[in-house]
Amino acid sequence: MLHLYVIRHGETEWNKEKRSQGRLDSALTMKGEEDAILLGERLKDTEFRQIISSPSGRTLDTARLVKGERLIPLITDERLMEIDLGTWQGKTEAEIKSHYPNAFDSYWNQPEAYENEDGETFLQVQQRLLQFLEDLEKKMTEGNVLIVTHGVVIKTLHLLCRNASISQVWDPPYIHGTSLTVLTLSGGKKELKLEACISHWSSYKSG
Repeated sequence: MLHLYVIRHGETEWNKEKRSQGRLDSALTMKGEEDAILLGERLKDTEFRQIISSPSGRTLDTARLVKGERLIPLITDERLMEIDLGTWQGKTEAEIKSHYPNAFDSYWNQPEAYENEDGETFLQVQQRLLQFLEDLEKKMTEGNVLIVTHGVVIKTLHLLCRNASISQVWDPPYIHGTSLTVLTLSGGKKELKLEACISHWSSYKSG
């Protein structure tokens, strides 16, 4: 049985500014870096066969911080990239709401109907993620794999595990930076074992 440890990248400068990133990028904040190091400490005794990351800078930086000095193969896969938000990318939430009010409303309130002329739909994200999982299981059927990706990708993964519709993509839990989701993958069956856990954050208080 394959065990997937799926994490979102650490907090970035644009996250703090409520600025849309998508396929664009911004640097991790100090908190984002510290959270990734704490998660690496949390996972230090888990043996990973491989780390697979989105090729975005923020995910690769997070992956390397979680990995630390361990000799774990690290590769990238474009199918793990964040949803392509087209012309929204680089704009603040307020700017997007002002310039694209209808699309902004559907993105948050009717995600199954959301369309972006220059970007992707949630369904397209789900389809490429499903293909990634199918290909991964063809290559390996057991062991632990660490996957470093983005918020919408992880929300979509939760839908696949629950066999839920796109309309439920924003249902809880919230996917915080460096949150950990664990699932098993066997014969195409996906089962969530842990959802968006941030218990390593408590190390700030105890450390």
